[in-house]
Amino acid sequence: MHDTLQYVCRDPVHSRFHQNELTFRGLYAFTENFMLPLSHDEVVHGKQSLLSKMPGDDWQKFANLRLLFGCQFGQPGKKLLFMGGEFGQWHEWNYDDSLDWHLTQWERHSGMQRWVADLNRAYRNESALHEMDCNPTGFAWVDCSDSDTSILSFLRSGHGDEIIVAAFNFTPVPRLYYKIGVPADGYWKEILNSDATEYGGSGMGNQGGVWAADHWWHGRPHTLYLTLPPLGVVFLKRG
Repeated sequence: MHDTLQYVCRDPVHSRFHQNELTFRGLYAFTENFMLPLSHDEVVHGKQSLLSKMPGDDWQKFANLRLLFGCQFGQPGKKLLFMGGEFGQWHEWNYDDSLDWHLTQWERHSGMQRWVADLNRAYRNESALHEMDCNPTGFAWVDCSDSDTSILSFLRSGHGDEIIVAAFNFTPVPRLYYKIGVPADGYWKEILNSDATEYGGSGMGNQGGVWAADHWWHGRPHTLYLTLPPLGVVFLKRG
């Protein structure tokens, strides 16, 4: 939690020098059964709300927070999100006050709420995202070393043949024709995109999915040429 927050709260221009803050947990992720919390401890006593912590202008703050939640739900481990984060509350949590539910009348806040709901729905419905949460065979890096562009990508799998690839762009620069090596050919459907307009994003994406090219990349026999939206994450499912 602390390494991840430290990373995403930093101005993206410096991200390339700190990618290890995102990848270090991979060294011990399966030594125990972990929960991935964004807890109340992070949004009280002058620490600011999650949304307020994010760098950049308002658009970038919302995009960064959607990206953070996508990272939380994509990684192996059970999830915990404290109240108010799911719709992007600006104020710190205060036990004397109610949550600022009135914010959901605004598009960016209702879009955040919709994004978290869809992440939960995908986590429940897609076996690749939950069946092997505590088993190292359910997770594999595609590329964790592309610090120059601040991009991470990995594969999630379940007990069957379902495979999901997730690619994260931690900069406000769109990446076009970004190559991701995958283990299977055919059509990969884009099941989640944090930059979709219904979430308050700019609408960049892969038009519903991409066909895998038949050549090797990242040590795998097939390649996806993806559009990675600014400060965004895309999840694609084989089949």
